[in-house]
Amino acid sequence: MQVLTNIMEKEIFEKAFIENLNKNFEAHSKYFEFKFYTYPELGSSIFEINKCLILEFYRASITLTNNVLERVLKLALIYNEAGIGPKPVENWSDIFSVPNEKYGSKQLGNTIELCKKENLITESEKNILFDTIRELMRNGFSHSDPSKILKHLPDETPVYHANLSNPKEIQEIQVNYKTIPIFQSMQMDEFAKQNAFEYFKFVFELMKKIDERLKSKYNIN
Repeated sequence: MQVLTNIMEKEIFEKAFIENLNKNFEAHSKYFEFKFYTYPELGSSIFEINKCLILEFYRASITLTNNVLERVLKLALIYNEAGIGPKPVENWSDIFSVPNEKYGSKQLGNTIELCKKENLITESEKNILFDTIRELMRNGFSHSDPSKILKHLPDETPVYHANLSNPKEIQEIQVNYKTIPIFQSMQMDEFAKQNAFEYFKFVFELMKKIDERLKSKYNIN
């Protein structure tokens, strides 16, 4: 019986995966085609985010996109100081140790400010990163703080309660969705569904722009 149950569960997962793959692959396939000169080490994470989006794992996509964004800003600062282009392998430790120590543990707000100071991002990009991405996407998901996502909801929302012993007697109750865990989770799920892809596209395009800016600075064609 246990073997039969496992087979049925596998078939359910397999069916859902195939349906999502067929439904979503075309819209996401172009994001598998990229070539970053500056930070090729982030390629596997981009693949993973894109696969999450295809399979509709929206929270996972946002959380990993947060990780990539924080890392790419640090790498931009590291490569901006260390330079890009071929370097003798025997010198790698000396070249990267100082900038890695300087930037590797910086908080997101600091790396955003430093990237703007070094002209790795524009003023407009800085404002979006600092005021929207940092507050909503990073704090809301990576820090598990639903208040950032739900703050625009009303403090009271009507719900209707009925008792099975007297189903015709329906009572209106005012609840605060922003403070009740089950409703917080439902709202976060919906927010993730609506915003995960757009967030990934923003970070993906930003990565390309930073890559081009560093290539231009160091005359890499």
